Amino acid sequence: MNEPKITDLVDIFNQLFATSENTILEIGAKEPFYRAAVENQEAIIFSRDDFFSSALHEIAHWTIAGDKRRKLDDFGYWYEPEGRSKKQQQEFELVEVKPQAVEWILSLACNHGFHFSADNISQGLDATESFKNSVKLQALDYLQSSLPKRAQLLYEVLINYFRQGKAVRMSEVERILDV
Repeated sequence: MNEPKITDLVDIFNQLFATSENTILEIGAKEPFYRAAVENQEAIIFSRDDFFSSALHEIAHWTIAGDKRRKLDDFGYWYEPEGRSKKQQQEFELVEVKPQAVEWILSLACNHGFHFSADNISQGLDATESFKNSVKLQALDYLQSSLPKRAQLLYEVLINYFRQGKAVRMSEVERILDV
């Protein structure tokens, strides 16, 4: 099995979506960001530094976003930065279930570890067990039915490249612990 390399992920994503979706993946940003396409420039998914997980997470958001959302920078979502209250954290977890489920499956497709993200370290708030369970159930649902269209296309290429075509098994997701 191939070891996951960020440059491979960038190449795969860009070959798959640069023309068909007018979107590319770039690494090395100080903060992750989605810049919607403007006039003669394609949309860009910027991942943090050269972190494989950051790229997969931002890609997951993009695969879920509908046409209208993809026309807006950062998909038009609110983002409360580090230091969220408990209530804000609960709202964050509600909107992160599907992206993190997609990220988990794409991570497995790349033979890359997945970690639930609470994205609120300064408050000492880790991902709740309820959130982890919701992400797990959503990931299992995606594996039983199918991923969103763009995520499914990418998943198929990733399993062929990194896993020699071996699909992600439900048993790989059935554990709720960070892997």
